[in-house]
Amino acid sequence: MKRLSIAMAVGAVLGGVASAAVADEARGRALFGQCAQCHGPEGAGSKMASAPAIAGLEGWYIEQQLKKFRSGVRGAHPDDVAGLRMYPMALWLKSDDDLVAVAGYVASLPDPTPKSTLAGGDAQRGKALYATCAACHGAQGEGNQAVNGPALVATNDWYLETQLRKYKSGVRGGNPQDQLGALMRSMAGTLPDDQAIADVIAYIETLR
Repeated sequence: MKRLSIAMAVGAVLGGVASAAVADEARGRALFGQCAQCHGPEGAGSKMASAPAIAGLEGWYIEQQLKKFRSGVRGAHPDDVAGLRMYPMALWLKSDDDLVAVAGYVASLPDPTPKSTLAGGDAQRGKALYATCAACHGAQGEGNQAVNGPALVATNDWYLETQLRKYKSGVRGGNPQDQLGALMRSMAGTLPDDQAIADVIAYIETLR
């Protein structure tokens, strides 16, 4: 009788967890409807809207960036046109529960396979440059949560280029409260010119 009671209690707990998961997924899907206007219904992104592919990104990273947008740590620079659009969108997520739900839904979407849009990069030269990036983003661009390095392999090449330029100029990572952004600024600073940016992105493209 005691075993039966324990089994029933465990079943009730598991059933509650499953129901909560289903509810969170439904909530995340509903909230994502707003994001889909720019990022697309499958999260595959749109260069025309300056919205990168986000499907399959790590949930922890999405949460981290949405919190930065919501607080103004990211996206408040006057020269960050795309970021300024994301700031009010992040504010639309009224609670942390909303933020977690939409991040979880985006992370559950199948990884996209972005098309290459940039030319002129030398992947062989980029391989040497990427050695610095690998410390946080992984040797295969798979990411590393322990050091807050997101995966890069499913990221649009044009978005990587845009963000590296923003880091170098201080448009991104220049807020004193953005310690991780400041670290990326210093890393981007090791790329001496536009050709180096093109080269390292060309190498990242080979990791897909």
